[in-house]
Amino acid sequence: MKKLILVITALIITFSAQAQIESHVKWQYAFKKVSATEAVVLIKANIDNGWHIYSQNVAEGGPVKTSFTFAPSKEFALVGKTIEPKPITRYEKVFSMNVGFFENSVVFQQKIKLKGKNATVKGKLEFMTCNDSKCLPPDEVEFSIPVKL
Repeated sequence: MKKLILVITALIITFSAQAQIESHVKWQYAFKKVSATEAVVLIKANIDNGWHIYSQNVAEGGPVKTSFTFAPSKEFALVGKTIEPKPITRYEKVFSMNVGFFENSVVFQQKIKLKGKNATVKGKLEFMTCNDSKCLPPDEVEFSIPVKL
């Protein structure tokens, strides 16, 4: 009987913890061919209404910026840095500074040079989601994007 109570308690705690996890950003991945040997990897954030994520270019002392880490590969080489569109910028009292961010959706782009006809671009991204009243803890997402020329 004690084992049954322990199992039920563990299940309740597990389901309660999962129900409390907030997620206001969904990520999508694609690529577009730009030449016979190059492609651009597209990493899109779809952001819930009222929420935002931060630019890659946030000064020290600000919120956690969006960042990308690409796993080294013999299949491709990165060309330049990950680019982003111009962010919305406003002064945020909490950080005592101007901060760039994105609402609704944003597409980050990373150009790559393939060493063959196919590659799998793997890595992880880190971001922080906020609204006008709170910020969620930074989150990391792993990605794997098949690219075929």
